[in-house]
Amino acid sequence: MTTTTAVPTTAVVDVPLELPSGRRAGAGTAGLGAVDMARSSELLARMRVGEIGSVHSWELVTAVDGPGTRLTVFMAGCPLRCLYCHNPDTWKMRDGKAVEFDALMGRIARYRGVFSATGGGLTISGGEPLQQPAFVGRVLAAAKQLGIHTTIDTSGFLGASCTDEMLDNLDLVLLDVKSGDPDTYRKVTGQRLQPTLDFGRRLSERGVETWIRFVLVPGLTDDVANVEKVVEYAASLSSVTRVEVLPFHQMGTDKWESLGIRYELADTEPPSPELVERVRGQFRARGLTVY
Repeated sequence: MTTTTAVPTTAVVDVPLELPSGRRAGAGTAGLGAVDMARSSELLARMRVGEIGSVHSWELVTAVDGPGTRLTVFMAGCPLRCLYCHNPDTWKMRDGKAVEFDALMGRIARYRGVFSATGGGLTISGGEPLQQPAFVGRVLAAAKQLGIHTTIDTSGFLGASCTDEMLDNLDLVLLDVKSGDPDTYRKVTGQRLQPTLDFGRRLSERGVETWIRFVLVPGLTDDVANVEKVVEYAASLSSVTRVEVLPFHQMGTDKWESLGIRYELADTEPPSPELVERVRGQFRARGLTVY
């Protein structure tokens, strides 16, 4: 992997604009040398062995997708269709850019100095990173060889695609538990809850540090009993060190409109501070660290 080890550790370029939330504006696939090739048998073959991945964008973030300053890579493709998704433009793999493994690793390696100084690292998000396990697995392994802290942000629905080797190369998993009630989960995502629960238990058994993420949507996920099921689940996992209750927002509405997709939550208001505190209190009552 000579293309990554030859990159200076202190070189930092193309830093995107920082946003008020602490997240920086995405750079698309700028600097990753996206491959310009038709959807062909050659492309599919290279994707199957992890030489190429379908990437939506990358960005630098601070205190959003894990500890420290992180380079977050958004993969294209997701099997869920969450009603509140703020990145519906990442749902289809064909809408991403074909990025070569060496090009992405060259970009990641450039930020080693920043990661070291801030306690940050690499986060692979999406979309759903486990929809492209061969590519993501290679990136995680290479990042660990460079001494970079590694994280994936996943729904866990495709957890069966995450090999034991991938788990060995992960320092942290951000596990998005959309609901504790199976019927509500299906309403929110269009998929089954059980694969997520199974993946979280597997993380716990292997001792992979896990942050649970729960999006609080008034009238959809805020029912006391539904929240309590997420609480019980999080408390049952020995590897959970943090729970993030994320208040619903409307910042992705324009993406739905631009894609011509009906947005069912257009009239839903963000949760009140009182509701957010009630839900966080449910988690704290079980001794969990909550943000």
